[in-house]
Amino acid sequence: MPARLSPSRHLQIRRSKAGLGLFARVPIKKGQFIVRYSGRKITTEVADQLDTRYLFEVNSRWTIDGSSRRNRGRYINHSCRPNAEVYFVKHVIKIRAIKNIKPGDEITYHYGRDYFDSFIKEVGCKCRACRKKRAEKRAEMRLRRLRRKARRHR
Repeated sequence: MPARLSPSRHLQIRRSKAGLGLFARVPIKKGQFIVRYSGRKITTEVADQLDTRYLFEVNSRWTIDGSSRRNRGRYINHSCRPNAEVYFVKHVIKIRAIKNIKPGDEITYHYGRDYFDSFIKEVGCKCRACRKKRAEKRAEMRLRRLRRKARRHR
C-alpha cells in the first residue's frame, strides 16, 4: 500500500447513483490522505457572484473554486454516512479516510448542514444510507397495506 495516494493511479472517476463519483482503486486505510480539493482561491464576496456548486468555503473570507475538472476532489459525493472527511492545513482543503475503504468503494464525505439544507434536502439525498432507509420505509408501508388487506378478507 502506498504511503501517499497518487490520484491518477489510485482513484477513479466513474458513474455513481448521484452522478459522477470518485472511487478507490486500491485499499485506503483509516486516517490516510486521499486527495486535495483544489482550485482557484477567491474571496467569498466573488464566490457569492458565481453560479457553481463546486465552491468550498475555507473561512468567512476565502473560498476555493473547485469547478475545474482537473480537481478530482470535486467528484466526491455527499453521504450521510461518509467514509472520508475534510480537514484544513492553512488554506489547503484535504480529504482523508475515516474508515478503511476497499477497492471499488465510492469515496464520500458529509457536505455539511448548510449545503445539505440548500441543495440536497429539497430533492432528496441520494446517498446509500438514505436510499436504504427509503427502501426500508417503502417495504414497511407495503407490508402494512398487505396486512390491512388481509384483515379485510378474513
